[in-house]
Amino acid sequence: MRTSPNVIITGTPGVGKTVHCEQLAQETGLRHLSINQVAKDRGCYDQFDQELQSWIVDEDKLLDAIEDEVVQGGCLIDWHACDLFPKSWIDLVIVLRCPSTSILYDRLSARGYNEAKLQENLDAEIFGMLLEEAREAYDEEIVVDLTSEKDDDVESNCARIVAWIEAWKNSQTKNID
Repeated sequence: MRTSPNVIITGTPGVGKTVHCEQLAQETGLRHLSINQVAKDRGCYDQFDQELQSWIVDEDKLLDAIEDEVVQGGCLIDWHACDLFPKSWIDLVIVLRCPSTSILYDRLSARGYNEAKLQENLDAEIFGMLLEEAREAYDEEIVVDLTSEKDDDVESNCARIVAWIEAWKNSQTKNID
């Protein structure tokens, strides 16, 4: 039985997943698992998409690479997708949203995204594709969507997530007793 939860922080690129995970890792002691970095470090890429200028992750290799870590608990999983992670691994799914497309456009442009990649990500955000993916993959009560446009949003979102983590730990302790 895990003593710390596994939390997915997901959303389209540019919504602040990494910023949230870094702050949460400092505040909670949970491990920040940046899936992009894990895929690079552990050779979990399948091929390169020329149009979008990004690597395609081999999901089976990725899951094999992180399974031992994640089943122990205490992970903040930072990635733009969530439905590949087994339900039994995940205790909370946070979907970060940036409803202001002008803010998201500026963030992605600053990263140097080409037009096709920029438009694909804006469309995904506008249509709420990642929120829908999360709701289809996990039980409704563990999927939470939070706005991430301003610095204040990061602070309030992290405070809310920290409170949830503490409540989860307390409920686990009661279940053991």
